[in-house]
Amino acid sequence: MRDPENLKQIAALQPDYLGFIFYKGSKRYCRQTITPEQLEELPATIKMVGVFVDETTETIVDTARNYKLDVIQLHGHESPRQCQDVKDAGFEVIKVFSVDDRFVFENTLLYERNCDYFLFDTKGEGHGGNGIPFDWELMKNYLSPKPYFLSGGLNLENIKHLDKVKPKPFAIDVNSGFEFEPGLKDVEKVKELISFIKEKKS
Repeated sequence: MRDPENLKQIAALQPDYLGFIFYKGSKRYCRQTITPEQLEELPATIKMVGVFVDETTETIVDTARNYKLDVIQLHGHESPRQCQDVKDAGFEVIKVFSVDDRFVFENTLLYERNCDYFLFDTKGEGHGGNGIPFDWELMKNYLSPKPYFLSGGLNLENIKHLDKVKPKPFAIDVNSGFEFEPGLKDVEKVKELISFIKEKKS
């Protein structure tokens, strides 16, 4: 999220999480347009997630406290030690892994004690937002009890097949499939997504 008005519109739909990218290399970089005060105005029931890529722990923690973030998503080459340091600072930690057909799920074991969740995204040239799903059949190789977020090219069509993903994801992380442009969400598509998820839960 990087547009203040769009942020209010999406927050009104009461998603469980809202993500803010603090990686300057991203088209969705939010720091120039979103202020801590704007986040304070949002419903307390929504968890605020800050996304960082290969940033120092000091910068991550300072930014998270300034913006009153709840969750930190680490999308780079962060070590288990750094994940633990961020966790010790009082934040939930999501460690991201980029998946292709050569991905070794055992690599996640090193991080199990240092993170609250994992997130599996499609491996590509950039850090997320590639708009391409990976082969969900690969998830059968994930044997950890650690809850995970599924990401990578999710849209209103392929989410209809999420019940085929085993083990079942804890949550999904959406981006380009629900945007007009990077950082600007399509409110109607997000509304449809949330309705779909609520129907599945009921």
